Amino acid sequence: MPQVGERMSNTLQGKTLFITGASRGIGKAIGLRAARDGANVVIAAKTTEPHPKLPGTIYTAAEEIEKAGGKALACIVDVRDEGSIAEAVAKAVATFGGIDVLVNNASAISLTGTLQTSMKRYDLMHNINTRGTFACSQACIPHLAKAKNPHILNLSPPLNMEARWFAPHVAYTMAKFGMSLCVLGMAEELKPQGIAVNALWPRTVIATAAVQNLLGGDEIVKGSRSPEIMGDAAYVILTRSSREFTGHFCIDDETLASAGVKDLSKYAMTPGGDLIPDFFV
Repeated sequence: MPQVGERMSNTLQGKTLFITGASRGIGKAIGLRAARDGANVVIAAKTTEPHPKLPGTIYTAAEEIEKAGGKALACIVDVRDEGSIAEAVAKAVATFGGIDVLVNNASAISLTGTLQTSMKRYDLMHNINTRGTFACSQACIPHLAKAKNPHILNLSPPLNMEARWFAPHVAYTMAKFGMSLCVLGMAEELKPQGIAVNALWPRTVIATAAVQNLLGGDEIVKGSRSPEIMGDAAYVILTRSSREFTGHFCIDDETLASAGVKDLSKYAMTPGGDLIPDFFV
């Protein structure tokens, strides 16, 4: 794990976070942790109506952010559409005066082999994961450049170029690694402007609706950790100095350990249960 780096501040109070896919899961957890400091959270996501298998909308997430102590702005955003992104970014800046943090969390997944992956599904994953991350970063960078401690955080894996991570679902892996390649390139590109660009990935499976519905249901959830571990790990990264800590591929438990948090038992969905490792680590 890289050195912790200077802590810019131990609070996100008054900071504005633009979080994609924040209506549920990890994106919402990051927003809620920031809200406890009194942050402004822009919930940039598509879900406006409740879904039977995917609880939460941008409006219910906004209510939770407000209850947690933050200010919320719910924006209907499709990260595949740069016009939609631009409109939300403009609204965020008009409402809160700027953007301090961009969290690229929106993602699509299909754990299918080459012959089983339709081109429609391939395009969906690449347009949301890689292209969406690039487009949101592009739209936010001019505003981040004006912030005191600007961060971009991508929810994407370390660049472990091993065939075992590609062979079972090459299209998905390419789309997620595309997000990580944005970290590799943009961290160096944006260094002169003091904008940090980092990645965060979980050591274990995280209990989200996607895991429940797509990756094996209740049994997988039992071996998972709660999204709050990602919220807390993101908080550690986002309160570090953007000029000191950039270009890193962080893992949640290592990040928390570097901040002195060693006991992770509270995050386990099943106390004392066996945890299932996530992909790519």
